[in-house]
Amino acid sequence: MKRLLVRVSFALAVAGSPAFAQEAQVVDGVAGIVNGEVITISQVQELVRGREEAIRQAYPGPDVVDKIRELRLSALKDLIDRQLILQEFKKKEFNIPPYVIDDRVQDVIRKEFGGDRAAFVRTLQAQGFTLTRFKEIEKDKIIVQAMRQANVKEDFIISPVQIQQYYDKNKANFSTPEQVKLRMIVLREEDASSDIAAGPGGKKAMAEEIRDKLVTGASFDRMATMYSEDSTTKDMGGDWGWIDRKELNEELSKVAFSLPVGKVSPVVQLGGSYYLLYVEDRKAATIKPISEVREEVERNLIQQERIRAQQRWLDTLRSKAYIKIFS
Repeated sequence: MKRLLVRVSFALAVAGSPAFAQEAQVVDGVAGIVNGEVITISQVQELVRGREEAIRQAYPGPDVVDKIRELRLSALKDLIDRQLILQEFKKKEFNIPPYVIDDRVQDVIRKEFGGDRAAFVRTLQAQGFTLTRFKEIEKDKIIVQAMRQANVKEDFIISPVQIQQYYDKNKANFSTPEQVKLRMIVLREEDASSDIAAGPGGKKAMAEEIRDKLVTGASFDRMATMYSEDSTTKDMGGDWGWIDRKELNEELSKVAFSLPVGKVSPVVQLGGSYYLLYVEDRKAATIKPISEVREEVERNLIQQERIRAQQRWLDTLRSKAYIKIFS
C-alpha cells in the first residue's frame, strides 16, 4: 500500500459546481449516488444540523423553507465532492496511518476540553456521535484536505500586471475613510435617571445654554462630564474617539462631517434628544499605495489560483464519474 504523508489543517471545505445547478430534494432516504455509492439523507442532515437551526431562528417566516432547501442542496454538493475525493484516495491506494487520527482526537481533547476525555465523550454522546463515528468523520476530513493539497501545485507565478490590476479593482479594500475625532453632549427630554434639573424650557433650552458657554470658551470635555446624559461617554468628557460616517446616525453624521475643526455644532434635535457635537481633529480619506500592500495582493492572488486549480481538479473527477441527485 502506498502511504500519503500529510500535513493538514482539519477543516473540510468543498466547493460547489455549476454541474449541480439543478435543484434537488432528497427522497426515500437517498440524497444522491456517486459511482454506485449512496449519500443518504442522514448524512446531509448530519452536515447541516447546527446551521439549519440557526436558519430557523434567522428566518421565522415562509422564507425558511427555501433557505433550508438551499442549505441542504449545498451540503449535498459538498458530500458529492467529498465522496469523489475519497474514491480517488482509495483508487490510488493511499493510506492514512491510524496514529494521525488518534493524534487529531487527542488534539481536540486537549484544546477544546482542557484534556478532559470524559467531557469529550459526554459531548459526543449528547450530539448523537460515537467515538468511532467521530474518528471516521475526522479521517475523511484529513483525506479530503490532504488530497486537495497533493493535487494542487504551489508554483504559482503572479506577474506585476496581475498585482496592479487587482489593486486597481480593489482599491476600496485598501482605503481608510474620512474620519473625525468627535466629542458629543447628549441631553434627553425624558431621562428619568438624570439628576440634572432642566429648568424652564426643558432640555432644549438647557442645550442652548450649554452651547452658549461652549462658544464663549468653556471646555467641551468638562461640560460633557457635567451635563451629558450619555452614560457611555459622559465620564470621558463626551469622547467618541475617531469615527467614520457609518458609525453615526445619518443626520448626526452630516453635522459632524460638515463641522470645521474646533467648532461646536448648533443644537441638533432627534426625537426627544438634543445633541451638541465638537470636532477636535479630522483625517482625510486615504488609500494605501501599492508598495505597502503588494505582498497582501500577491497572497490573495495566489489563493485565488489555488482555488481555481482545486476546482479544475474536481471538475476532472466529476467528468469521469456517474453522479445522480434525486429530485
